Amino acid sequence: MASRGSVIPLWIDQIKNKQDITITDPNMTRFMMTLDDAVDLVIYAFKNGVNGDLFVQKSPAATLDVLAKALIDVYKVKSKIRIIGTRHGEKLYESLVTREEMAKATDLKNYYRIPCDGRDLNYDKYFIEGEERISAFEDYHSHNTRRLDKDEMIQLLLKLPMIRDDLGL
Repeated sequence: MASRGSVIPLWIDQIKNKQDITITDPNMTRFMMTLDDAVDLVIYAFKNGVNGDLFVQKSPAATLDVLAKALIDVYKVKSKIRIIGTRHGEKLYESLVTREEMAKATDLKNYYRIPCDGRDLNYDKYFIEGEERISAFEDYHSHNTRRLDKDEMIQLLLKLPMIRDDLGL
């Protein structure tokens, strides 16, 4: 949240400049992870991983609509939301773990651990015998994780230093 590529700093600038908040698609979902969450993930991976492991935090997500409305409430403004349409290359949701990875992932309560793929390069055996169980899994993405409501989003936004500084908290 509020890192490079995040929409949050753009929307804060729009709010401060009394402009409409521009949303491409209000139904888009994005994972919400603070800098502290990211640091915790790295520390957890160092303590619990082995070479080649991938760790993914089970982060909540929010729609862009909820995020924008939460920012409007946090800044106590009457900003309008203007839908501008999806831009080239934008996705409706973010995927963090594919169903193939989910089939071998370990659920560690707050994280998924995905072990390194140690298969050899003899692909013939995978063309002859596949893994039917993979079809039972679903990707882990921002459309199928826990969704934040506006009040939860506000609480998360109030953890961001840039917002705390703006509000004098």
